[in-house]
Amino acid sequence: MSTLLLVRNGRRAVSLTGVGRRGTDALSGVHPVVRRSIIDLSYSTHFMDFQGSSIPSSMKKLVVNKLSPNFREAVSTQTVAIPTPGDAELLVRNRFAGVNASDINYTAGRYDPSVKPPFDAGFEGIGEVVGLGLSASSSYTVGDTVAYFGSGAFAEYTVVPAKESVPVPAVKPEFLTLLVSGATAYIALKRLGDLTKGETVLVTAAAGGTGQFAVQFAKQAGCHVIGTCSTNEKAGFLKSIGCDRPINYTQEDLAKTLRKEYPQGVDVVYESVGGSVLELAVNSLATKGRLIVIGFISGYQTASGIPHFKGGTLPVKLLQKSASIRGFFLPHFLSDYKEALGSMMKMIAKGKLVCEVDCGDMSEEGRFVGLESVFRAVEYMYAGKNLGKVVVEVAPPPVSNSKL
Repeated sequence: MSTLLLVRNGRRAVSLTGVGRRGTDALSGVHPVVRRSIIDLSYSTHFMDFQGSSIPSSMKKLVVNKLSPNFREAVSTQTVAIPTPGDAELLVRNRFAGVNASDINYTAGRYDPSVKPPFDAGFEGIGEVVGLGLSASSSYTVGDTVAYFGSGAFAEYTVVPAKESVPVPAVKPEFLTLLVSGATAYIALKRLGDLTKGETVLVTAAAGGTGQFAVQFAKQAGCHVIGTCSTNEKAGFLKSIGCDRPINYTQEDLAKTLRKEYPQGVDVVYESVGGSVLELAVNSLATKGRLIVIGFISGYQTASGIPHFKGGTLPVKLLQKSASIRGFFLPHFLSDYKEALGSMMKMIAKGKLVCEVDCGDMSEEGRFVGLESVFRAVEYMYAGKNLGKVVVEVAPPPVSNSKL
């Protein structure tokens, strides 16, 4: 008889006890048996990065304990045990996490009313694989760098389904910008924009996380691009990525500028602000114009989450111009996701796509480092201070214990 102890992914060992060759009970003493324990430590070393105790026993993560659009009020930092990946899952040590305007819609419970607190926060992360299940090992190994779009990214470690992970060349925050912000612009303009060379495209909040991509994709389609922003610094950035007409609405009247310079209207609007800006966008549409609503950030911090919109005459305005308004919600277009990411990764490799990242280096309290800085990062974004995608550095690069 022999005893086999399997140590798998840090889970409890399983003991398989056999019987003697003649079928007698090994414990009866009729036939002497030498017990032999085989502890296959190489298995656990291969599937979990235990070298040098690089995986601690616990971690921090942000948890929504109360439904509220006020991020500080809804979320708290908790210390929990490191999760163990299942058979088809990866354990990712998060290096960077993305901050999105929709984070507070999530904390307010607006996406799925059936989900009740407590639940994890954060939509997107990038880091190194430090553990994985057996099935997942057919595609990944410890040390691989991956990005992912899914819940629970505001954590030091996250378990992610292997099939939903995206291999990336390096753990750089620029790749993180593609997961939600880049993919939203790419798919929305491709599927709903129907862009034609020579058309005029208006991008609101153009210097933000997703606006920067909408500007570039519209230019790649051969369009004339107008971009709204709030500072001259942002206007300069927009010019650097190809925006034909940046409009700093704190210094220029947006409505008057559009009427004067674009009397025929604009063909496509990529709109994320809502409220009065959405009203202006509707009024600025050209004949057969398309207005794509990808959000309405101006209302997210309110109790309802919806900014006031004067839409009483909307049917008439659309009819008179044969125009349309089209909504876009990324989870409804996941069938386009793989192609979008692949295309954008190629653009980056060829130097044809700028991914501007704002890690808060210019903020009053400095760079967003550590999970606690997520609270600051959310407020920074809602104050309109960001230029590009807001990203938090969850943890510094791991230090190798190797002496080589």
